Amino acid sequence: MNLITPLFIFALLLNLVIEVWLNIKNQFHISQHQHQVPEDFSDVVSLEAHQKAAAYSRTKLQLGRFVLFFDAAILGFMTIGGGFQDIYQLWLNSNFSPVWRDVGFLLSTFWFLSLLHLPFSLISTFKIEEAFGFNKMTPLKFISDLLKQWTLMLAIGLPLTWLILTIMNAYFDQAWWFYTWCVWLAFNLILLWAYPKWIAPIFNKFTPLEEGEMKQRIEALLAKTGFESNGIFVMDGSSRSGHGNAYFTGFGKNKRIVFFDTLLETLSPEEVEAVLAHELGHFKHGHIRKRLLESFALSFIGLALLGWLAQQSFFYSGLGITTETPAAALLLFLTAVPVMFFFLSPISAFQSRKHEFEADAFAVQATGAAPLISALLKMYRDNASSLTPDPLYSSYHDSHPPAKIRIDHLKRLQESEDAAN
Repeated sequence: MNLITPLFIFALLLNLVIEVWLNIKNQFHISQHQHQVPEDFSDVVSLEAHQKAAAYSRTKLQLGRFVLFFDAAILGFMTIGGGFQDIYQLWLNSNFSPVWRDVGFLLSTFWFLSLLHLPFSLISTFKIEEAFGFNKMTPLKFISDLLKQWTLMLAIGLPLTWLILTIMNAYFDQAWWFYTWCVWLAFNLILLWAYPKWIAPIFNKFTPLEEGEMKQRIEALLAKTGFESNGIFVMDGSSRSGHGNAYFTGFGKNKRIVFFDTLLETLSPEEVEAVLAHELGHFKHGHIRKRLLESFALSFIGLALLGWLAQQSFFYSGLGITTETPAAALLLFLTAVPVMFFFLSPISAFQSRKHEFEADAFAVQATGAAPLISALLKMYRDNASSLTPDPLYSSYHDSHPPAKIRIDHLKRLQESEDAAN
């Protein structure tokens, strides 16, 4: 047993223990506070809605615990248990060329792993979401979406995987990782540009926002903030779920502002404007650009690390692979190595919450705090979001600040604005 095997097992078990402990801690905390609506929310969220959110959160956490154990067991079996090597052996016995053999190995392995998670998607959609009144998905639409996802994975993943493996095989003992990083960077930029116009419509219907007070408010806000987009669209989120949201996507001339139809049904034009102002805050502060640059920097470091690991026999043998090839190195890097860096997750969550506070501050300057607070309260209520998550769990996982902390922050911002004026 080389050093990487116990290191991997330790990281896998430590991550599992931390995640399960936080999961149970959060469930217990939510249960403790389910009998009374927090004072700041009592005017909008009823006790019945608060208890529904608590039950919804607990149910998802219970399923989440099972998934944590399942994922850890599967990853352990597929790596040190030899599962990945067994799949690879089937492809090694085929008559395909080395590159196409390795492409088939990688895509079939990830497809197999996705199949293992299919039962949890079914439980989440048709049991949990259904029980709490959020699911609008029919079995036929679920199957249709699944087939679309698999087709998209082949259409995009197959040529990309082939290109990367071709580069790796041609320059495996040289700077293949740098060429691969250049391809990965270009692919992500193209995908980000193409997603709003060509990929998202495969799954959802997007229609231009109708004329009226809401559109006038939004266009005035866009003019005021200097944001140019390729249109304001409404997505048929209600065809799949009762949850509501809003976002903007793409870059360059393909930037789009998207509202879920479920969101527009519950918020007033003033509240929608405030929600959009928050999203524009991310744009104005350069959060999307910063995250993209950070992602490129991390992928550069990660691929450089893989460039070294791929030349080390202990990397393969310590993680259950006996065939030292570029495909095996890439698979282990995408599945096993992230476990050893699980401690980076809360750092990313902290940075994301910081960005949310900054975007809130921008929204207060643009529209005031009151409409955003009102909109958030409705969204917490309608999405059955827990108002009382465990603070430690939230700090470790959540990309958005907890409800009370966020509302209190907005109120302080408004007080500062009022004092300044």
